[in-house]
Amino acid sequence: MPMDPLVSRARALWQELAAAPGAAFGTPGRPEVLVSPDSAVAPPSWVGVVAVGDAALITAPTGRAAESVRSALTGLTIAALTDPATVARLLPVADTLGPAALGYLAPEALRPAGRTAAPTTRLSPGHAALRALLAEAGPSDAGESGLADVTSPVFVVRRGTEVLAAAGYEYWPRDTAHLCVLTAPDARGRGLARQAAHAATAHALAAGLLPQWRARPPASRRVARALGYRKVGRQLSVRPA
Repeated sequence: MPMDPLVSRARALWQELAAAPGAAFGTPGRPEVLVSPDSAVAPPSWVGVVAVGDAALITAPTGRAAESVRSALTGLTIAALTDPATVARLLPVADTLGPAALGYLAPEALRPAGRTAAPTTRLSPGHAALRALLAEAGPSDAGESGLADVTSPVFVVRRGTEVLAAAGYEYWPRDTAHLCVLTAPDARGRGLARQAAHAATAHALAAGLLPQWRARPPASRRVARALGYRKVGRQLSVRPA
């Protein structure tokens, strides 16, 4: 049976991010564990687990770490491989990031933005109004959004000069548009993130890119589903103790 096109493209992306010769996804129950100190699957010196479809790929910073991971995690289900509690029971873990859901969107799958509160306009990355939004959201939410790293135009919903919601994307390998979305704390729950993200996603699709939505917060995952993104994987990063 042919592989789902979204799964195929997502795997190709993460294989490249693994930064290891011959990187590939393993078979169910037997994840591929690669030694890759330059992996972008996780922060430097961390172990990165990414599951797409029914298979997983894991990168480790050293051969010793890879052997430990291989011994502890082989045989686990895909759900267990990206479950922090399960991994922490089997490996000495100092910290974890995630899991984050990985969603992708086919060109014909983009759904309408819904009722709009105000016109969506564009700003350049680094605009003063965007810096103000990042400061208002605080370091945790601003960092989670990734908005400071976008390379595309930023699509915003404004109230006067104030930006209430913003979305753009960072260009990733394999013609991937990594979506970044942020809403001001006092403007959430009004559909503004969906409106801004719809414009950013449409821009990515028009450029021939594959939109990717990586999210941990449930609210962000709900926006992705509303726009038509389909969850095909999960990502977990682990810092060995």
